[in-house]
Amino acid sequence: MPELNRLTVEQFKASEKIPIVVVLDNVRSQNNVGSVFRTADAFLIQGVYLCGITATPPHREIHKTALGATESVDWRYFKNTDAALSELHSEGYMIYAVEQTNVSIPLEQFLPQPGQKLAFLFGNEVNGVDDQLLNLVDSCIEIPQSGTKHSINISVVVGIVLWDVLYKLKKVINKRNPL
Repeated sequence: MPELNRLTVEQFKASEKIPIVVVLDNVRSQNNVGSVFRTADAFLIQGVYLCGITATPPHREIHKTALGATESVDWRYFKNTDAALSELHSEGYMIYAVEQTNVSIPLEQFLPQPGQKLAFLFGNEVNGVDDQLLNLVDSCIEIPQSGTKHSINISVVVGIVLWDVLYKLKKVINKRNPL
């Protein structure tokens, strides 16, 4: 592991984070929650908000997939997701639900702006993002799909969205500051 030059938990905590918050609304699977923590750690994002029935650390099933990321990634619990969204808006975050709606922006067309604080809301594995919460977000993003299923596992979706957004931000920043 030393060859990988990974941060210690202390170094991670002290590092400047990418201003992105992942909001999990009523996510049932503790394994999915743990996977989200691990992805959040990998991309050095600001934090994870756990809402409603979403389990919180410490928990054996979360730990099994998080592999210690619950110690490095900042997280908060909110009984009501609307309270989490309200707080994020008051702090200047643009909030995007990752959900299939009639006005969703395909992920490949979503263009994040450097310096903008972003929050991505992910919903329950079966029911998705609650319809009432869709009225509280700035917009919706979806991952276009071509198969027989209309959804992808939430932990996979979180990874796809974060990687895509960070890749796009890196490209924009590199264009502005060529080497």
